[in-house]
Parts: sequence; structure tokens; C-alpha cells
Amino acid sequence: MSTAVRPDEISAILRKQLSGFDSEVDVYDVGTVLQVGDGIARVYGLSQVAAGELVEFPNNVMGMVLNLEEDNVGAVLFGASDLVKEGDTVKRTKILASIPVGEAMLGRVINPLGEPIDGKGPIKTEVRMPLERRAPGVIFRSPVKEPLQT
Repeated sequence: MSTAVRPDEISAILRKQLSGFDSEVDVYDVGTVLQVGDGIARVYGLSQVAAGELVEFPNNVMGMVLNLEEDNVGAVLFGASDLVKEGDTVKRTKILASIPVGEAMLGRVINPLGEPIDGKGPIKTEVRMPLERRAPGVIFRSPVKEPLQT
């Protein structure tokens, strides 16, 4: 009885095993919650995050980065802050906070993330605008014809 292993058999077995191997790697920019209080989370480790960017906390809680400091960032929480704890992992989304705009928004009630909360179903619009953006210059604005008393 021969127990010799042929190199072509080994190669065939290795090719078969490696053909189903998924070598794709998901890379996330993550940070760690240092402190939570009054609806604000201090996060360490998100050195590349942008002001106004949405970040994802555990338990489907989202936040928006507002304070960029040298060694941490501050994020306003859009959800139950009691679900976010010190030591939790925070992921960047690389998406600036925005809301849907257009005729479909008339009469609708949304949360700060632009999601409908009025029970009327999804908002049928593809157009979104950032929550924070620079105001148009004076030249591009319509002239004031009637003063608004406040």
C-alpha cells in the first residue's frame, strides 16, 4: 500500500480550499467613549473625523460631531444617552449630517437625522442638503422688500 502524497494532489486541494476564501477586509475608523453626560459624548481616537459628521454608537444610537479638540471630540447624541457607556466603541460614517428637502417634505415631521416620525411612511425624495452649510453671499440673495418685525 502506497502512502506517497503527490504534489499535484496537494496543489489541487489547496486551490479548492483557497477558491472560497474571502480576502476582503473591512476597515473602520473607530474611537472609544471617554465620558457621557447631558446628551454629549466625549470620544477619543477619531483623529480624522470632520465637524458635522455622523458617528455610530452601539445600540443604533447616532451622534453628530461638533467639538474637534486635539485629543478627543465631542458628539451630540441623537438617541437615548443612557444606552451609551464609557468604553463603548464609536464608528465613523464619513457622512455629514443632512436632511431631505423638496416638496415631499411639506407637512412632514422629522427627527434630527431627517427620518420621518409622523407615521406617514418614508419621504419620497432623493435630494438632501447638509444641516450645516455656509449661507449664500449677499449678491445671491433676494433683496428685502418688506421688513420682518420680530
